[in-house]
Amino acid sequence: MTPDHSLALRKKRAQKIFRTLDRLFPNPKIALTFGNNWELLVAVELSAQCTDKKVNEVTPALFRKYRTLDAYVRAKPREFEKDIHACGFYRAKTRNILAAAKVVKNRFKGRLPKTMAEMITIPGVGRKSANVILGNAYGVVEGIAVDTHVKRLAGTLGLSRERTPEKIERDLMEIIPKKDWFKATYQLIDYGRTYCPARPHRHELCPLTKALRGL
Repeated sequence: MTPDHSLALRKKRAQKIFRTLDRLFPNPKIALTFGNNWELLVAVELSAQCTDKKVNEVTPALFRKYRTLDAYVRAKPREFEKDIHACGFYRAKTRNILAAAKVVKNRFKGRLPKTMAEMITIPGVGRKSANVILGNAYGVVEGIAVDTHVKRLAGTLGLSRERTPEKIERDLMEIIPKKDWFKATYQLIDYGRTYCPARPHRHELCPLTKALRGL
């Protein structure tokens, strides 16, 4: 029997899921460490296809070495590549981060913009990253950041049958109240890390599997 993916049922599932997640993770937050909004952007760009844990191992030394936006504007690409090598894809990330520094300095007068439309013009920033940056920097919530945990759990929990982050985001925005969009990302990430990892495990023991019985 195929599951019912009607909007009404998905909303009902979402209500049960987030009631449980509110209990399990009442104060979810981003795992990346940073000291200011520019460092947030750098950390988010470094986290592409890299664990937050690894990024947090690299950024303390990086942020001590490059203390201002201008330091990134002046940075030598080859040297910067070495500084972030452990995060993987270091050439592309160097290209994007150093280009982003110039865009933020010249186009946005040294401050990160506050809208999605402007944020996604910055090199290396797509919609997912923009959601993370805007929400954590300014409390601006224009959508739901769909990372690998959110993408996987949206399917596992019957919240979306879509495969692309953009379509999954639309599905989630339909069934989660806007006031909860920001924390929903981090609750799902924390749940994936704590209870329901991608590796094989006994799903029937996961708290949300129990909460959703009968739906």
